[in-house]
Amino acid sequence: MTRIPKKVKAIEIAKMLEEFYPETPIPLDHKDPYTLLVAVLLSAQCTDARVNKVTPFLFEKADNPTEMIKLEVETIKGIIRPCGLSPRKSQAIWDLSNIILDKHDGKVPETFEDLEALPGVGHKTASVVMAQAFGVPAFPVDTHIHRLAHRWALSTGKNVDKTEADLKKLFPRETWNKLHLQIIFFGREYCPARGHDPKVCPICSKYGRKSLMK
Repeated sequence: MTRIPKKVKAIEIAKMLEEFYPETPIPLDHKDPYTLLVAVLLSAQCTDARVNKVTPFLFEKADNPTEMIKLEVETIKGIIRPCGLSPRKSQAIWDLSNIILDKHDGKVPETFEDLEALPGVGHKTASVVMAQAFGVPAFPVDTHIHRLAHRWALSTGKNVDKTEADLKKLFPRETWNKLHLQIIFFGREYCPARGHDPKVCPICSKYGRKSLMK
């Protein structure tokens, strides 16, 4: 397999992803920045499909911070239990709702700094909200994108932070928001964590690491 410069490879991969996924609907059902924030928080170590089954029951009771803090934490925990980590997530949802009301006039903050200061909100969650709710260029990297970036030899990062930095250098800033979703969709359909055959994967077969092709 001929060695291809990363920049050239990135351009070709981006073209392929655009052909596969010209449209990129947001995977988590929501109606505004607050419901998106809660849904993304719930998606930690949980599938988007399961989150989308749970959030209608939660948002029926409370789809804004004012109503959310009226619920008991135990009530929230009972509703979101199928998403896993319910004790921590329920407390975080209740606490961040209070902070949004007290410090941000009831609105989800629109900066990375303020978002990451909220309970249960890390850099990846903040990146998703900034990208999908406010249209600010961001490149949320989860374990799936981290895995694909390694398979495609776009990053040698040992953690998601390094992989994010590597990918941001390779792809134009204006493509980040759509591209991270395209990679997620491609990974689910063609490049899964288990049962993956790099010889038949459309991207790995052309641009994957040589070590994976043996």
